[in-house]
Amino acid sequence: MTLTLWKDLSPFGRPVREPTARSPHVLVIGGGVIGLTTSWALLDRGYRVTVVSSAWVSDEKRLTSQIAGALWEYPPAVCGQHTDAISLAHSKKWCMTAYHIWDGIASNPGLSAESGVRMMPSDFFFPDTIEADPAQYSKMIEIMASGVKGFYRGSELLEERRVDPSYGAVDAYELLAPIIDTDKAMVWLTQLVKSKGARYVTETIEDDLLVLEDELCARFSADVIVNCTGLQGQVLAGDESVYPIRGGLIRVINDGSDFPKVEAALTITADAVHSANEIIFLVPRNDNILLIGGIAEPHKWDLNLTLDSPIIKRMRKRCEAFLPSLKTARTDPDYPLAQGLRPFRANNVRVERELRKKTSRIVHSYGQGGAGWSLSFGCAQDVIMLVEETLAGIAARPMGEMYTRRGASRVIDMDEIRAAL
Repeated sequence: MTLTLWKDLSPFGRPVREPTARSPHVLVIGGGVIGLTTSWALLDRGYRVTVVSSAWVSDEKRLTSQIAGALWEYPPAVCGQHTDAISLAHSKKWCMTAYHIWDGIASNPGLSAESGVRMMPSDFFFPDTIEADPAQYSKMIEIMASGVKGFYRGSELLEERRVDPSYGAVDAYELLAPIIDTDKAMVWLTQLVKSKGARYVTETIEDDLLVLEDELCARFSADVIVNCTGLQGQVLAGDESVYPIRGGLIRVINDGSDFPKVEAALTITADAVHSANEIIFLVPRNDNILLIGGIAEPHKWDLNLTLDSPIIKRMRKRCEAFLPSLKTARTDPDYPLAQGLRPFRANNVRVERELRKKTSRIVHSYGQGGAGWSLSFGCAQDVIMLVEETLAGIAARPMGEMYTRRGASRVIDMDEIRAAL
């Protein structure tokens, strides 16, 4: 099953498949991008959905999904961190599902304006020829064959994007990628999911879902629970391998008055330079804001960074050395620094049934790290498969076995699900 815009997902208020009184009810926990895109996919599949979250989109205390850089990337992403081959293989598939859906949304001018999703050039730069690094060369070949739009490889991109030749970048390629204004997109997603019939409940859940499963299913009349809680997976999934990677982004005015307007995302990834301390991450967020990043600090829980923090000052100095025109950039007076905690785990992304109890009706989708927007709809399509397996009484198996069992990926008919309830 691969989710497709218009066929499986509609960006308008009515669900693609209207639920009935007999439709299964799914309790989704988490109001970030993973929780909302999962809820959207479930609603359009004909499920009834309740979303429980401790917080919702806000301009005052932003969710992690709002703070994200939200540049679509083919894994591994800018901040790297992929350590598990199984998760990486799934992530490559998930990101392409999301790519095509975001691209479809961006291709409609009205939807693009309303959702804050645009397709823009995204340029990746390298300190050596791409062929000199087998991992980067392999990744480039995969990207070329993946179905992305506008792929182009050439060192002339350095001059075209005004990169300082003394910085050390010698090679580059470009593709068209979804770039998302997360504040606008989160408002749009929250309203869209509600308009499709989701019920929203503001509540903080503070214990292992395995302990609370029966009580939550009874209280919400839920047939399945889907956990999309990011860092809270540490508690709600009893997963001690979950940890944060702190990130920070300087927001500067990008209207062309202080420096030539940056109209493409410009990045040097951690895996390209083999160091999380040398990341370049420049992303034009909307018509007049440019994000300057990035940093990746594992196991840092405090959100106490300022523009004067040494790591933030080094980050800005590094990006100014890469793109000298940024030396005259003015910070956004209303929101100069965005900082947040990316939700990682030791084995990377987890989209999997609860395995500690054979009869559990819990499905997990967390640990997307800094790639939640890039993996969103891809993870949602696998959640649907796992929800349908759960309802049909198919035995759970580990993530690494999800696609090896014969017939496991078939689409299960709603009548089969109703008969199993």
